[in-house]
Amino acid sequence: MPSNTSIISASPDVMGGTPVFAGTRVPVQTLLDYLKAGESIEDFLDGFPTVTREQVIALLEEAGKQLVGIVA
Repeated sequence: MPSNTSIISASPDVMGGTPVFAGTRVPVQTLLDYLKAGESIEDFLDGFPTVTREQVIALLEEAGKQLVGIVA
């Protein structure tokens, strides 16, 4: 996935270059940690209101496409 899209961005000026949801300071890894811990997307969105449901869904869809592309 590119480092700067409408879904995620990475800049040395924001969180030291950590990939974050575009327009926020919320690391993408935080969503992955929530999901790994068994939390729901709703739980994540409640904790990080600057991230939209559309951003989360778009990220998961793009990640799925990337994974399928690797094994296809």
